[in-house]
Amino acid sequence: MKVIICGAGQVGWQIARHLSSENNDVTVVDNNAELVRRATDTLDVQGIAGFASYPDILTRAGARDADMIIAATHSDEVNMVTCQVAHSVFAVPRKIARLRAQSYLDAIYSDLYRRDHMPIDVVISPEREVAAAALQRLSAPSAFDTESFLEGRVQLLGILLEEDCPVLNTPLRQLTDLFSTLTAIVVGVRREGSLFAPEPGDQLFAGDEIYVVTQSADINRTMEVFGKDSKKQERVVIIGGGNVGLAVASRLEKQATRIRAKVIEKNRRCAERAADALERTIVLNGDGMSAELLSEANIDRADAVLAVTDDDKTNMLVAVRAKAAGCPMAICLVNDPTLTPLMGPLDIDAYINPRATTVSSILRHIRHGRVRDIYSIGDAEAEVIEAQVLSTSPISGQAIRDVDFPEGVLVGAVQKGDKIVRPTGGTRIEEGDVIVLFSLAADVPEVERLLQVSIDFF
Repeated sequence: MKVIICGAGQVGWQIARHLSSENNDVTVVDNNAELVRRATDTLDVQGIAGFASYPDILTRAGARDADMIIAATHSDEVNMVTCQVAHSVFAVPRKIARLRAQSYLDAIYSDLYRRDHMPIDVVISPEREVAAAALQRLSAPSAFDTESFLEGRVQLLGILLEEDCPVLNTPLRQLTDLFSTLTAIVVGVRREGSLFAPEPGDQLFAGDEIYVVTQSADINRTMEVFGKDSKKQERVVIIGGGNVGLAVASRLEKQATRIRAKVIEKNRRCAERAADALERTIVLNGDGMSAELLSEANIDRADAVLAVTDDDKTNMLVAVRAKAAGCPMAICLVNDPTLTPLMGPLDIDAYINPRATTVSSILRHIRHGRVRDIYSIGDAEAEVIEAQVLSTSPISGQAIRDVDFPEGVLVGAVQKGDKIVRPTGGTRIEEGDVIVLFSLAADVPEVERLLQVSIDFF
C-alpha cells in the first residue's frame, strides 16, 4: 500500500514507523526539513520537505498513485486543504485528517465532510480520543491502562501486580481451575521492561505489568482476583478546563451513575467558558498547583484527580501534590513518552498518552479488511485488534489450538452472534465471528495474513 503521511511530528512519525515496518511504501511530508531528515534517517521511508497542501509537493510525494493520505500536521486548516487537494487533483481513494478545533467537529456541521464538500473519509479528534481514554481510566481506577472492545462488552485492563496479589507464583492455566466462571485472560506481561505474550505454564510475579482481556460485567471481580480495589469513583477533581477537561466533565454529567466533578482552570476566559458549558460541575479559577485551591476543592475527600492541562510537568506535579494531600488516585496526561518511567517512582496511578490514543484511532482506519478496532500498547510495542473473521480467512472453521498463531499472539475474547465467549484451545472460530486478540508489533503482519484481509480492502 502506498501511503503519504503529512506531518512528521510525534503522531506522524509513529504512524510512519508502524506502516514502514510492514513493508508499505511510505512517504513523509513536512515543512520542517529536520523532522523529515529524522524520519528518513531512522525509518524505511521517503521524505519530502515542503507544505503538504501544495499540489507540487504532493506530486513529488507520489500522490498520483497513492492509496491513502494521512494529514496529521499541527494545523487543522492545512490538514483539511491537503485532503481537498488530494481528492480534487489526485483522486486519492482514502483521506484521513486530524482536526483539533471543536467547531469543526460539531455534529450539526457533519455534512461538511461529504465528498462533494470537504472530502475527508475519516476525521480524528485527539481531544475527544483523550477524553474517552480518561473516562476509561476512571471506569477502572486501579488499572494503569484500559480500552473497551466489542461495543463496550469487553475490556482490556492494564494491571500492576503488587506483593499482596493473591495469584502470584501461580501458573496461568490454574487460574481457570481456581476461578472457573471468570472470563479474564492474561494476554500480555511486561517484566523488567520487556513485553511478551505468556504461555499457560508461565507464572506472575510482583512488579509485573499485565494486560488482561475480560468481559465488562467481570471488571470488578477481575480486579479483585489480581489484588486491586474495585471502589467506584464518586468525586473527581479535574485539573485543566480546556477541550479535554471540558469534554470529560460534560460526559461525566451525562452518565447515568452520578459522579460529582470539580474543575480547576488557571486561565480566566477558559474557566468562564467551562462554567457556561457545564450545568452541575463546579468550576474554580486558579492554579491547580496551589495547595490552598486544592484544599478548597476538597482534594482530600476526592476519589480521583485527573490532571489534563497542556503541560506534562504541571500534570505530574499536580498529581503528586494531590496524592500527598490525601487523594487516593491520580491520573495525568503525558505527551512526552520519556516521562512515563517516572510514574511509578512518583506514585502516579495511571497516565494517558495522547499520541498513543491518536495513533490507535488512525491505525483503526488503516488496517486492512474487517478490522473494527485497534489499541496500541506502550511505545507501539503491541496491538490489541478487534476483527471480524471472513470466510476466506485461514482461521475460519478451525479450533484455536489448531491455528498457527505466532508466539506473540493470544486470543482474548470471541463474539459469536450476540454471545461473548471466553476462548479456550477447543473454541472453533467460524465465519462472521468477531475476535479480540493481542499481538506483539512484530507479529501484526502475520495476524493480518491469518485474517486474510487484503481482498477486503477499500
